[in-house]
Amino acid sequence: MEIFSLITPLTVSLTFIGVVGGIIFGAIPGMTATMAVAVFLPLTYALNMNQALALLIGLYVGGISGGLVPAILLNIPGTPSSIATTFDGYPMTKKGKGEQALKVGIVASFLGGMISLLILAVAAPALANVAIKFSYVEKCLIIVFAMTVIASISQGSMLVGIFSGFLGVLLSLIGTYGSTNGGNDHTRLIPEFLKPILRNGFSLLPVLIGMFALASILAEAETGVKEGAHQKLDLAGGAKFKFSIFKTQVGNVIRSGLIGTFVGLLPGVGGSAASVLSYTQAKNFSKHPEEYGTGVPQGVIASEASNNALTGGALIPLVSLGIPGDSTTAVLIGAFTLQGIQLGPLFIGNEPLAWSGMMISLVFANIIMFLVMFFAIKYIVRVIYVPKFILYPVIIVMCVVGSYAINYGNMFDVWTYLIFGLFAWAIVKIKLQIPSLLIGFILGGQLEIYFVKSLESFGTFTIFFTKSPIAWVLWVLIIISVAWSIVLSSREKKNRRAKGEE
Repeated sequence: MEIFSLITPLTVSLTFIGVVGGIIFGAIPGMTATMAVAVFLPLTYALNMNQALALLIGLYVGGISGGLVPAILLNIPGTPSSIATTFDGYPMTKKGKGEQALKVGIVASFLGGMISLLILAVAAPALANVAIKFSYVEKCLIIVFAMTVIASISQGSMLVGIFSGFLGVLLSLIGTYGSTNGGNDHTRLIPEFLKPILRNGFSLLPVLIGMFALASILAEAETGVKEGAHQKLDLAGGAKFKFSIFKTQVGNVIRSGLIGTFVGLLPGVGGSAASVLSYTQAKNFSKHPEEYGTGVPQGVIASEASNNALTGGALIPLVSLGIPGDSTTAVLIGAFTLQGIQLGPLFIGNEPLAWSGMMISLVFANIIMFLVMFFAIKYIVRVIYVPKFILYPVIIVMCVVGSYAINYGNMFDVWTYLIFGLFAWAIVKIKLQIPSLLIGFILGGQLEIYFVKSLESFGTFTIFFTKSPIAWVLWVLIIISVAWSIVLSSREKKNRRAKGEE
């Protein structure tokens, strides 16, 4: 069968390299799976699509999984998706159960990843078959819905989340307004002296690398890149791991895996929301909720099963609608861009080998992650002591070289990388939302095209309300999303007032 031609020693080796690299990035506090994918993205220029997916998906799975190491041993989430892992993981370490907690988290991560993989295999083709029938109107409304979801889950003010998203849309419109998109082939939003270099706008890949890799390093450098004087950890003693722990946790694993997959479906929500929501639900369903937070395995299982299930869930809207489910899948769009492949409803039908390669890479990445972490965890924990003053300069050099090489040696791409790295570092200080801005930047061009094409095709704005029952369903979802965000915002204000009164 042709599918077996995708399983080569090179693709398996790239998956292994990606998983190990991702684990290292995830295990070092301050570095994330998104950062790992962004840093390695330029290297995929020399690879074909399936080889690139093997490397990047390995980084994705390994990066999410690696975050449990510092979360459990140091009470520091290695990645945002490991926040809830600290609630019970670190108390277990203090009780001398560090190795047990790590292996419980590793097994839960593997199970959660496989649950989301099964759902991805079924849901993505089904969603694509529905989406392939969408007109420009429905496609436009889907993007509007994606942006309202981003706003509804933004940390802090809902208006700030909306503003961040549409600021990203504005940045995406810089450049030439092509006639194929309904424009006049004139440049826009560009000062006269910058027209020669910004005629084609900002390249996506340098923007991604700058906003995630460089901005993270700058934020860390601002604190002095201080190396914590962590006590060396001895995992030789203490309670040992037994698979029998999972006999009573089947419901917890399945529920957490489903929650993580569902949260991954929602654009921009992220792993931190998935892990906290799963942890809360596990506590609510427990017969002894008072034990949570004191160092119990079920708390680690809930968090890690959900955040690894996020990987498959976030890929569903990416491959079926062309909408990234989280910041890491937003960066993955860059890999498809390098290969000249268009994501969306036609992707699975037009690129069956790429789709099959993605599924195979996910299977191998989860298996390799489990084997590497489970049997080499005593060595992996040493990663948390790697000096950042050595690591970060190497990453910066890799990013500069990668940005320069992406478009055949375009120096402006290096400036784009630097500009957006500084930009992302600065706007965080005024509480703007980077994920919302980035997804707005990615979707902005499509939003404009679908909006203009809808008006060209039907000649009236009312078509967005009368086109089809699907359009009405999308409007209902948009209204529910906005209403829910208003409810959440009002709750946050009440909580702040209550704390202020106390």
